[in-house]
Amino acid sequence: MLDDIIADIDAIFLFSPTPSEYEAAQSLEEIPVVVVGTENDVDAEVFVDVPLEFDRVRDYIQFALEGATDQEVVEPGDEVAAVLSLFSDDRDMVARVRVQSGTHGIYDLFTESRADPDVIRNTFDVAIELGKKGQKGKPVGALFVVGDAGNVMNKSRPLSYNPFEKSHVHVGDPIVNVMLKEFSRLDGAFVISDSGKIVSAYRYLEPSAEGVDIPKGLGARHMAAGAITRDTGAVAVVLSESDGMVRAFKSGDLVLELDPEEY
Repeated sequence: MLDDIIADIDAIFLFSPTPSEYEAAQSLEEIPVVVVGTENDVDAEVFVDVPLEFDRVRDYIQFALEGATDQEVVEPGDEVAAVLSLFSDDRDMVARVRVQSGTHGIYDLFTESRADPDVIRNTFDVAIELGKKGQKGKPVGALFVVGDAGNVMNKSRPLSYNPFEKSHVHVGDPIVNVMLKEFSRLDGAFVISDSGKIVSAYRYLEPSAEGVDIPKGLGARHMAAGAITRDTGAVAVVLSESDGMVRAFKSGDLVLELDPEEY
């Protein structure tokens, strides 16, 4: 069965290997070896940095595939063998995975953004939970702008009193997340710092939308998200009230789209 799993693979992915494991994998002729982890302890030629912890092995592998695709080590349609730990610290799992197309964006979003990766993920969690449950059972839209908060504040204006003006609360705190969900029923964007501090709510974003290209059917909230990420170093997470999808923007582009019900 193991022979079938690794037959004719295009690359082997080693997750946090020891030096001896990496050396053994390199002995496989003409098969690229990709090392995945938080540190390149084995000085691998091809390394995918993973700045996040994943609860699900599937998400961990998918993130690694995104990173390797960005580096053009693999491409859609390739078959790779992923070797990683599931039940212990030893490598005890081998999975054969096909690289899918149309998944670009998540790796760049988390590894090449100003904001701490965990802050971006915590913001996604709030948007996804809000997308699943809505506000008192009704669909709701929301816009979270994460990172480069100083520039974002300079390119926006308040719509109402800022409930977070003198606070020092951070996204990811369960109580704070409840507050964010409650305030989402009102207009305006949330502004979150690189480190996750909630800087403001109820901000009207004022960057020019000229030149911002978003998919047809998306409205003003998505246009504002694209524009503010084009003009600052922030990323934006948008929950659409109309279709319930969660989308992420970076550098003016739509880079990620998730259905909360399938997440």
